[in-house]
Amino acid sequence: MQESINQSLKPITTEINDNQNLEIGGCDLVELAQKYSTPLYVLDEATLRGICQNYKQAFSSYEKVNMMYASKALCTMATSAILSSEGFGFDVVSGGEIYTVYKAGVDMSKVLFNGNNKSVDEIKLALDLGVGRFSVDNFLELSLLNEIAKSENKIANILLRITPGIECHTHEYIQTGHLDSKFGFDLTQVDEAVSLILDEYKNLNLHGLHAHIGSQIFETQVYHDEIEILVKELSRLDEKFGLKLDEINIGGGLGVKYTEKDLPPSAFEIADVIIKSLNASVEKYGIEPPTLFIEPGRSIISTSGVTLYTLGSSKQVPKGKKYVAVDGGMSDNPRPSMYQAEYSAQIANKPLDENIETVTIAGRFCESGDILIKDISLPQIEEGDILCVYNTGAYNYSMASNYNRVQKPQMVLVNNSQSDIIVNRETLDDLVAKDVIPDRLK
Repeated sequence: MQESINQSLKPITTEINDNQNLEIGGCDLVELAQKYSTPLYVLDEATLRGICQNYKQAFSSYEKVNMMYASKALCTMATSAILSSEGFGFDVVSGGEIYTVYKAGVDMSKVLFNGNNKSVDEIKLALDLGVGRFSVDNFLELSLLNEIAKSENKIANILLRITPGIECHTHEYIQTGHLDSKFGFDLTQVDEAVSLILDEYKNLNLHGLHAHIGSQIFETQVYHDEIEILVKELSRLDEKFGLKLDEINIGGGLGVKYTEKDLPPSAFEIADVIIKSLNASVEKYGIEPPTLFIEPGRSIISTSGVTLYTLGSSKQVPKGKKYVAVDGGMSDNPRPSMYQAEYSAQIANKPLDENIETVTIAGRFCESGDILIKDISLPQIEEGDILCVYNTGAYNYSMASNYNRVQKPQMVLVNNSQSDIIVNRETLDDLVAKDVIPDRLK
């Protein structure tokens, strides 16, 4: 089976240049660190576009496919513009993501608004900007969306999000398809929801069903199981209500390679399972082939991103670990602290040097749990070395914080030896811009 870029540890343009430094997108990483300072998010355009093209090729044999990028992985105007130019729509989960893709010039009819507790303002914004689909998560949202759509004399096109009862072998906090989940209608609630839509909620137009089974998925069988459940449910709803639903959204979740031990399937492998399962299920249950929505996020953006840090202080614990601190940490990458996530890294200015010591990379923040990488083998390190941490495109910037009142890093896009700022580094004035001192305290 053909490989895809989500199976690569590093961006596809990663090389060692004549300066004997790492480069990505034709840009020397050490020079990028000097020019833009660190911590620095670096995004490789060729890798991002390459995985988009992998997905489109992988699913090309199924005629009715809508590729929807899961914006929560990384949402900026520049990345949205790139993904839109590659033919992707967008799965968004907040007013902020809706507004970002809108400002990037995205065709809003290709946007689906997901989420388990959408606010009135967010629903109004989505309706006003012409979002193409709402994935409705619960009974309150059904009522609220119908009420708002009615008040604006609009019809909201919707999918029902269901929990299919499938658990994938991933971290507990990123399993979303099992029965005990905050997301979606239980299968026993679907008939009640459909009856309300048909009988009472005349400003809602139901097109199909949506399910999402998790994230960082390495198993392909779960997609087969999910599709079987969704298609069977379409057939059952047709039989009971005479309802010809013609869309299924199976979410995303394909895993990526954070370390050498990670062996995710390729986009081509999951496409093969999904398409074969869909064709078989359609035949089994006697329905017309539905339009397939798929929502990759991490597997689209993660491999294209790296984060650069400057090494600082170190501490050798007597008869214990050696800690080496960087100028970032849990505020720009909270995943190791939250999920015990593991990463791989190299010294960007010493990629050819032999790895001779094992160290633990510690962040700069006031938490003992602020550890980025445990027990990594590196060359002899010195203060001022540039550390390149791989596969940080997904959920690093998007989950970043201002903990300890530290500014969020800059992000640059690299391609053909050119670097462009796509997110400016926050300033100290940015940090206090929203603060207010009441007059009585002055």
